[in-house]
Amino acid sequence: MKKEKYTVSGMTCAACSAAVERAVSQVPGVSSVNVNLLANVMVVEYDESALDASRIIAAVSDAGYAAAPASAEQQRTQAAPVGAITDEIAQMKKRVVVSLVFMVLLMYVSMGHMLHLPVPAFLLGLENAGTMALLQFLLTLPVLLVNRQYFQVGFKTLWRRSPNMDSLIAIGSGAAVVYGVFALFRISYGLGHGELDLVARYSHDLYFESAGMILALITLGKFLEARSKGRTSDAIAKLMDLAPKTATVIRDGQEMEIPAADLVVGDIIVIRPGQSIPVDGVIIEGSSAVDESAITGESIPVAKTVGDPVVSATLNKAGAFKFRATRIGEDTTLAQIIRLVEEAGASKAPIAKLADRISAVFVPVVMAIALAAFIIWLLLGYPLEFALTTAVAVLVISCPCALGLATPVAIMVGTGQGALHGILIKSAEALETAHSVDTIVLDKTGTITEGRPQVTDVIPGPDLKPEELLQLAASLEKPSEHPLAEAVTAKAAQEGLEPAPVDEFMAVPGKGIRAELGGKTYLAGNLAFMQENKIELGIFAAEADRLAEEGKTPMYFADTRRALGLIAAADVVKPTSRQAIAALESMGLDVVMLTGDNKRTAEAIRRELNLGSALAEVLPEDKEREIRRLQEQGRKVAMVGDGINDAPALARADVGIAIGAGTDVALESADIVLVKNDLRDVVTAVKLSRATLRNIKQNLFWAFFYNSLGIPLAAGLFYPLFGWKLSPMYAAAAMSLSSIFVVTNALRLRKFTPKN
Repeated sequence: MKKEKYTVSGMTCAACSAAVERAVSQVPGVSSVNVNLLANVMVVEYDESALDASRIIAAVSDAGYAAAPASAEQQRTQAAPVGAITDEIAQMKKRVVVSLVFMVLLMYVSMGHMLHLPVPAFLLGLENAGTMALLQFLLTLPVLLVNRQYFQVGFKTLWRRSPNMDSLIAIGSGAAVVYGVFALFRISYGLGHGELDLVARYSHDLYFESAGMILALITLGKFLEARSKGRTSDAIAKLMDLAPKTATVIRDGQEMEIPAADLVVGDIIVIRPGQSIPVDGVIIEGSSAVDESAITGESIPVAKTVGDPVVSATLNKAGAFKFRATRIGEDTTLAQIIRLVEEAGASKAPIAKLADRISAVFVPVVMAIALAAFIIWLLLGYPLEFALTTAVAVLVISCPCALGLATPVAIMVGTGQGALHGILIKSAEALETAHSVDTIVLDKTGTITEGRPQVTDVIPGPDLKPEELLQLAASLEKPSEHPLAEAVTAKAAQEGLEPAPVDEFMAVPGKGIRAELGGKTYLAGNLAFMQENKIELGIFAAEADRLAEEGKTPMYFADTRRALGLIAAADVVKPTSRQAIAALESMGLDVVMLTGDNKRTAEAIRRELNLGSALAEVLPEDKEREIRRLQEQGRKVAMVGDGINDAPALARADVGIAIGAGTDVALESADIVLVKNDLRDVVTAVKLSRATLRNIKQNLFWAFFYNSLGIPLAAGLFYPLFGWKLSPMYAAAAMSLSSIFVVTNALRLRKFTPKN
């Protein structure tokens, strides 16, 4: 299967995107198609052995629209939406300027005398009605010309039996122009035959200004809508601008500045204070503090030295350093973030399917309502112009722009805000589902805890000081590669203690080590190793039991006769985990810890965090089974993990959330990726999901409410009782304002900030 991206032109409403999706999905060999109305982008997954791009483009063309494969650069960088929206704004601006200029002139000519404005005498009076009508027609023509797209697309889709918003506009404004031309001929006939009553009647029934006003207001609304849509892509645009365009690289022993796009894996790149890092890599010389806020959202600069990774688009704050490029181009962290944000924005949330289903039948129903209103008012004895304006008003006010924009703008803003806070949401479905989870399952190691053992207790015997025991332990453990040995040596280094060299070092797998220091033999290891060597434990036996109950691993240190002290290590809880779990529980969520560690350690962590439930000694396949068991109980489950062993559970969960520091397998299996290694971002992700879904529901409510109220009003349902009648001009203004309202409401999500 091949996944390919296309730019689609001509789409203006949800009915358009639904028609394109329907047409392409019916092509044999297409497995999935997703059309993003907001970005004018279509992503198609198809069997390249069964068809090629030309068949897909032809299907779009048959539906009444135009499509073209995205350029290679757009395919790689996912930059199409930003560029497409920019072009759309530029084109709309030109149309708005021309439309408004001629609309103002048209309104002045047609209505100036009613407002007691100075109007040339040759336009006043019945004898000049023909000149007045002809001038209005000529002023309408430029408005029709610059907005001809409505008629081209509208009638084309109508002919292909897939009418859209443009069809409504084309029929409505076109009917007003046709009636105006008819009135122009009737005026000319009346003037030629001296029938001034005919001239008087039709001179008041010119609807050129209505057509001009409809097209101008709708175009203005679409321009404002396009500008607002552009603002929804700000997050993507900001991300794309973060990476520097050039880099200083060492080649053939010489420093040279080259375009960042020309970097290759293995290049040695020089970074000086104040410079941005162009690609991902590992520091090989120097040290500094790097501001990673653009990627992680963390405001405090991170200390970096030799061996530490650096990522693209982060800012070097202090010292100079050199690093070796490990990921370039589309493989960099920044490129992956951009890709994830745009794929999420282009995907469809389940709630959007409701709007799509409605939009698919909405336009034909509206056309039927407009026709019915026209016929009924004629049958009731009302004038032709009354029936015509009523039908035109129904067509114009019913344009389903707001319905089509309700979901995609909120999704794009929501995912963009997530990216700015270090939360990468892979799909709109994940964003929607996250709001409904009621159970959060947390892996322990690397998720709740730091993921590496740290020394927690140093308990010396009466003959030693704590630092003496720690230095002795570090000396013995220095040659060992065991994780607990690394914890001991790291603690000693932290305390400024230098390990002494040892002789006759011997590791006993699963038990401990034996070595000589200063001519004496020392032992280090677990209880079984001490018992095997008949070491007197004394008071340390009880201390070891206490430490084990707390979930810590005790290590004995002894000479050949007796124990000299205890050092305990544990995978300590992250400072932010307790706060995050408390916040999740305050939101009404059940929090469960799932770990492969032993029950005693799991229970100690559970007590420390005041968790209600902890499942220990769980194998990888059992983690997936536990998630399934919770789902079978009717729960919506989010799984948070970081390791390879978490991948099955992440894939099984309703929402899989991977800690950013986790493995590639875990990241691929997850629906949401937390760039920072911080559980508080789980809280932020759920809150963002809830805020986005709330915003979508507000938008959909407004769209349905607007049409439910607007269509009966435009159809004249309230005219017999209250005399309420909506003119086509006001209908056009109301339609435009409805779309602007939806987009503006979605933009409120840009103010979302995490409050953990």
